[in-house]
Amino acid sequence: MAEEKEIHLPELIQQVVASIEELKDTYGSFQVHDSVRKSHNEASSVLRELTDRLENNFPYFHPNYAAQMLKAPHPVAVAAYLATMMLNPNNHSIDASPATTEMERDVLKQMAAMFEYPDDFLGHLTWSGTTANLEALWIARELQPSKKIAHSADAHYTHSRMSEVLGTTNVSIPTEADGRMSLDALETQLKTGSIGTVVATLGTTGLGAVDPLADIIALARQYEARVHVDTAYGGFFKLIAANHLTPETARHFAAMKDADSIVVDPHKHGLQPYGSGAVFFKDISIGKFYKHDSPYTYFISDDLHFGEIQLECSRAGASAAAIWATLKLFPLTEQGLGSVLLATRNAAVAWYERLKTSEVLMPFQEPELDIITYLPRSKTMSDLDEVSHQILMQASQGPREDQVHVATYLVQAEQLKQRGIEMTNDQSSARILRSVLMKPEHEAQVPTLHSKIEDLARRLLS
Repeated sequence: MAEEKEIHLPELIQQVVASIEELKDTYGSFQVHDSVRKSHNEASSVLRELTDRLENNFPYFHPNYAAQMLKAPHPVAVAAYLATMMLNPNNHSIDASPATTEMERDVLKQMAAMFEYPDDFLGHLTWSGTTANLEALWIARELQPSKKIAHSADAHYTHSRMSEVLGTTNVSIPTEADGRMSLDALETQLKTGSIGTVVATLGTTGLGAVDPLADIIALARQYEARVHVDTAYGGFFKLIAANHLTPETARHFAAMKDADSIVVDPHKHGLQPYGSGAVFFKDISIGKFYKHDSPYTYFISDDLHFGEIQLECSRAGASAAAIWATLKLFPLTEQGLGSVLLATRNAAVAWYERLKTSEVLMPFQEPELDIITYLPRSKTMSDLDEVSHQILMQASQGPREDQVHVATYLVQAEQLKQRGIEMTNDQSSARILRSVLMKPEHEAQVPTLHSKIEDLARRLLS
């Protein structure tokens, strides 16, 4: 049997564009208005200028890019988004998106099942994790308007920012040496009776740490507080948690089903383009807080329109279509999309093992997911800061095929001491190195990445 050829994005784009143009033709031809007519040569010239300007980017698509949480979407997601964008449905109402509303319902059910949420959850897609978290915190405020919102010191800054937007008070809970929220510190705050909602992060954006969710839920219930899970980055690791993460980490992923609300970003590990987030609520009665009316929007169907349960108004149906198509190829199973997550996790574990035996580099802490933090074996905080910065800058120089792109992460002297890393504290903080290994191709690229960074560290430390 002949082997099937691999996906070729230009062919997929040709396929979907032709299909959508054929669909348009079935409604009859019409003349494009003169106000939007431009010549092909004019448009082509603008697009050539665009692609030239896009060269002023880092190679987010390449496994030598291991810096921020950036990677290219899957070709099927690109083609599906483009096809749907040509029609431009708006998933605010069924009137404006009958097909993609159904697709959104479908993908939400799949993601809710991944988290083991009940069938009668309330939720929708969003433009981003920031918007999704805003909604979750807004509901927290509406349910308990006089209560505070607690989150770990390593939680994403969106929680403090959105608390300011909502006019609520947020409380930052210290972390332990593993980057997880301190349960003792949390209980101290809960005992005051002032905390209404605890935000647990499963996959912090700095360290990739997983807050002890199962224990947080137990504590929160004891003190009558709600629990919101921000797993924008780490949520899809639920697919491999039971069999491939540590038992302790897996225990906390398993507890997601008991949380009051969950946020996840398909544009991170779901192979999607920006922006694509999602928010889920276990208690459907919170829908009352979204209640509003529109004299011109909800008429074609008596079914629930997404606009009736979201803060956003217009929202691209193309996002729902892209996720729907992607999950057709990569179902939410360990063997489906989970195989992508397993490769990224393997990459982090492999690099961690190399760092442990390096003479010039050392790990900052053991990775829980696929984010790894590490540092040159400097003797002083100032030297650590400068060498880390020089590695960051020099690794990305030279011919493109030789470049390696990593990031830095600011730590305090006390954080190093917590992890048993001794250093002369001639300054209070310093940059270390951080790599996000979120592309499955990173699994094979770890030796190259490590070798380049190790060679630079050896030269800079000598």
